[in-house]
Amino acid sequence: MKKTAQRNKELQRLVEARHHDPFALLGRHAADNGEELIRAFIPGVKEVAVASRDTQFPMQRVPGTDVYEWRGRPGVVPERYELILGDGAGHTTRAFDPYSFPPQVSEYDLHLFGEGRHRHTWRFMGAHLHDADGVAGVLFVVWAPNAERVSVVSDFNAWDGRRHPMRMRSNGVWELFIPGVTAGALYKFELRARDSMILLKADPYAQRFEIRPSTASIVSADDAFQWHDDAWLETRKRADWLHEPLSIYEVHLGSWQRSATDGFLNYRELAERLVAYVQPLGFTHIELLPVTEHPLDASWGYQTIGYFAATSRHGTPDDLRFFVDYCHSHGIGVLLDWVPAHFPKDPHGLARFDGTALYEHEDPRRGEHRDWGTLIFNYGRNEVRNFLISSALYWLEEFHIDGLRVDAVASMLYLDYSRDPGDWLPNIHGGRENLEAIDFLRELNSVTHELHPGTLTMAEESTAWPMVSRPVWLGGLGFSMKWNMGWMHDTLEYMCLDPVHRHYHHDRLTFGMLYAYTENFVLPFSHDEVVHGKASMHYKMAGDEWQRLANLRLLYTYMYTYPGKKLLFMGCEFAQGPEWDHARELDWYVLDYPPHRGVHSLVGDLNRLYRQSSALHRYDFEVQGFEWIDCHDAAQSVVSYMRKSEQENLVVVLNFTPVPRHGYRLGVPYAGYYQEIFNSDSAYYGGGNLGNAGIQAEPTPWMGRPYSIYISLPPLAGAVFRHLG
Repeated sequence: MKKTAQRNKELQRLVEARHHDPFALLGRHAADNGEELIRAFIPGVKEVAVASRDTQFPMQRVPGTDVYEWRGRPGVVPERYELILGDGAGHTTRAFDPYSFPPQVSEYDLHLFGEGRHRHTWRFMGAHLHDADGVAGVLFVVWAPNAERVSVVSDFNAWDGRRHPMRMRSNGVWELFIPGVTAGALYKFELRARDSMILLKADPYAQRFEIRPSTASIVSADDAFQWHDDAWLETRKRADWLHEPLSIYEVHLGSWQRSATDGFLNYRELAERLVAYVQPLGFTHIELLPVTEHPLDASWGYQTIGYFAATSRHGTPDDLRFFVDYCHSHGIGVLLDWVPAHFPKDPHGLARFDGTALYEHEDPRRGEHRDWGTLIFNYGRNEVRNFLISSALYWLEEFHIDGLRVDAVASMLYLDYSRDPGDWLPNIHGGRENLEAIDFLRELNSVTHELHPGTLTMAEESTAWPMVSRPVWLGGLGFSMKWNMGWMHDTLEYMCLDPVHRHYHHDRLTFGMLYAYTENFVLPFSHDEVVHGKASMHYKMAGDEWQRLANLRLLYTYMYTYPGKKLLFMGCEFAQGPEWDHARELDWYVLDYPPHRGVHSLVGDLNRLYRQSSALHRYDFEVQGFEWIDCHDAAQSVVSYMRKSEQENLVVVLNFTPVPRHGYRLGVPYAGYYQEIFNSDSAYYGGGNLGNAGIQAEPTPWMGRPYSIYISLPPLAGAVFRHLG
């Protein structure tokens, strides 16, 4: 009686979808009388039978339930048996019983996962086509340590959370192998929280999602893509990126160009169009705003749901692989914006995944970005670090991405980031530094550089945090490079000024050299600078239309000749007028107008000059590549400097006023001829065509140099001279 009562209690929990261990009741078990018991719980059918080879054994319904049982002699039913389900009208379906299979995830994987040292969690977490004892199906695995019950729900079980409850393993991992499921199946996880709330969640490790606004995960087929970039990857391993040109074209795929039908071009179409556009312009890399799956277009991808899924807006994972492979085959690298700083609160996502603060901190003073309405990862939790580091490696390994630009690093480093006093919690030492996030970033960079040598990591970090791009073993964070936000802000603030006022703010141009070699800097004019009322690059510039375009050409000349790698957001290269709008494509029509074609041509020529002149890229991060000629001519708003390498010396002169300056004497280090090799005032770019022919240096000391040259400085323009000897 006692055993029967206990059994009935357990069955009741199963029927109510509250049982944490369905394998304790379902599947094959030894009965009390030496017989074998097979039990199944299948709501919505009229009859169930166990199939043993060509024989069927009807199962008996437990009164008042949808539980079916068969009892018989051991060995009659094979180890892997099928169930035959009938609707009572003669229609049947036949499938292997998921509860006849042993655990499929290895204890070794679970152990590493629990320790936070599994580098490839996507290979067993999530949903994967799987063969168990010769039976094909899908293995579903999810981490939800605080759930009372977790089930797989899908079209194949009418989205009924009672049908396929999962087995709980160690470290809070749940798994279930479901035979007969194939690639393309839609699914989610239904979780019963400890407070009995029912949650319906997308798979955190899903590699495909439905296109928004639908939110189901999709069982992905095995990767069968044939790569053709072996030579690229081998070269990348040996590349000396510190001393090579790096010029990045930043792109939002949803608005670079649009489809006339649904708005979004496929990754394959984008590959061909982008390469055909970027390659002649001379950019070395394309950087994609996040293509990790996200529910809201207006987030631009920075509020991610699928950390292992390429957004379905542009096609399948293999379509994205084609994009990267095509870029590589045409000599273009691909970088990806990646967001480990925060995630959205969408109910189908990571937020309170199992009814508790699992991926985020429980206390909103640690776990929430109030400004952004997002949640902050708990970097101190092994499984969360594992999730994020595996995500980074996933894109580098499975998609051959050449590097990751890590978004919002400053928000990760500081516990009081964008918080009022009293709205943040100090670390264990009483400080404002997020020690767990620091350890995570160091581990991220150490692991990615070790496992994928030649790939890059770049930090969008806007503070004076030291040694962001210095090795971990020296005490740094280990990033390859850091965005130079200070230089960007100073420069744009200066260029917004009317030229008549610029001589009062000359230090905006010169201050950056005081810290230029403290980090490996990228000079970014990114998407963030052309939205939210900040105006386009074109309309940031001071003056009338002629002056704005001249200023823009001067600005780009300054950027390309200043130490640091280069980044330019799409549309800036042809002086788009309106701010960037994620919901419409760029204003390509303006290239029909000569002034915009001129800026476009200038950017292409600057890229070529930068790539072909070792003086402009060889020592971007080292002091021997730069030397001021004159940084003190505030009265005339002129700066001049040299860029140097073992092979050549270039002289750069920039005039930030609309006043032509004839007979401008400039000190130079060597005798001989100086040839003007670039001039942003060229008529070819839409300028006034004031330039200089070959110039002979005179033995007249000037500006602390033994020689000098007389030149004409065009208005609001920059000129580059090469010493010919």
